Amino acid sequence: MYAIIKCGGKQYKVSKGEELVVDHVDAEVGSKFDITDVIMIRDESVIVDGLDKVKVVASVVEHFKGDKILVFKYKSKKNYRRKFGHRSHLTKLMIEDIKVPKAKAAKKEEAPKEEATA
Repeated sequence: MYAIIKCGGKQYKVSKGEELVVDHVDAEVGSKFDITDVIMIRDESVIVDGLDKVKVVASVVEHFKGDKILVFKYKSKKNYRRKFGHRSHLTKLMIEDIKVPKAKAAKKEEAPKEEATA
């Protein structure tokens, strides 16, 4: 089973037990939270009525900074040079569970038995 979630304006394909690196999330390391912005879910045995009922439970593993990105602007023969860069703040998440509400089993209607008239 997997789900496609939206976190920080980006979409990610996640499954249970997977680690995921996203933009910085304001949560303490070790805390769990629910991601309710689920776009799609795929499972063979479960049919989901509405995606607003599906939740993805994630826990924060660590916060860290990404690699430094250098930006260099240059215009030839004009003595214009600008060099700057940045490092993104990132969060590593562990997907604990994908909670899907149980689908209601449809009751089979019994067909009325036809009595043979003699």
